[in-house]
Amino acid sequence: MSWIIGPLLFIATVAGMEGFAYGAHRWLMHGPGWFLHKSHHRPRTGHWELNDLYFVIFAAPSITLLLGGVQWGWGDWTIWVGAGIAAYGAIYLGFHDVIVHKRFNHRYLPKSAYMKRIIQAHRLHHVVETKGGTVSFGFLVAPSPEALKAELKRRGHAGVRAATQQATPVSP
Repeated sequence: MSWIIGPLLFIATVAGMEGFAYGAHRWLMHGPGWFLHKSHHRPRTGHWELNDLYFVIFAAPSITLLLGGVQWGWGDWTIWVGAGIAAYGAIYLGFHDVIVHKRFNHRYLPKSAYMKRIIQAHRLHHVVETKGGTVSFGFLVAPSPEALKAELKRRGHAGVRAATQQATPVSP
């Protein structure tokens, strides 16, 4: 394989994974796979949730392609595609689990307009606790928060989590 084709295939795979992730999130996770994904739209009670099984499920094609290319002679293209899927998984883990959901303690504060936009879009996705009525299914590409808020309003805020009551400090 040409020295330029492999890296281009890798980049195309990483980019294409955003489209795949959007479709899987919208029509699989918020469809027949809701029985696993609903744990992700509820307050987490421990370090793990059933939704974490999707990470294993979506890693399987990457592992298979990498093994196919390295061990089973399927061709170099499978290594580049498998690596692209794995790279997207790493980006997803860093953005989704570390930055947005803070599954690991950190002090990162988004400064760029892009990071603020995708974090807010993902949080707006999570205000809906139900299978339907959710907005913003992508991870690295998202509509503006204003558009998402308008869509939630248009839908009558169906499935939106009720605001939690915070204790009012009592004066001595």
